Amino acid sequence: QVQLVESGGDLVQAGGSLRLSCAASGRTFSMTPMGWFRQAPGKEREFVAHIGLSDGSTYYADSVKGRFTISRDNAKNTVYLQMNSLKPEDTAVYYCAARRFGGDYKANYTYGSWGQGTQVTVSS
Repeated sequence: QVQLVESGGDLVQAGGSLRLSCAASGRTFSMTPMGWFRQAPGKEREFVAHIGLSDGSTYYADSVKGRFTISRDNAKNTVYLQMNSLKPEDTAVYYCAARRFGGDYKANYTYGSWGQGTQVTVSS
């Protein structure tokens, strides 16, 4: 099972940028599609972005499309989330996750491993 550790969360002003990192352990990382999710206070965890086994297949929630970019470096066992033009509504705990099952890449149940989360706070 893949173990995941996120970092890079911070307090930032609206319009600013952050890059989140997710370091993965395990030799199967390069064969594992990865996703980013987020959970704001009082809300359910929601899908943010997904990346397949190569940078050629990426998917985004409509709310972040054009502002966020997911990427991966298989040599470093790391997946990234570059977040630009941040808005107060992006405030949440961000989680990375490793796919375990096929099906809807936006659905929590298709992911088998989760990190502990990193806090992103965007001030207005």
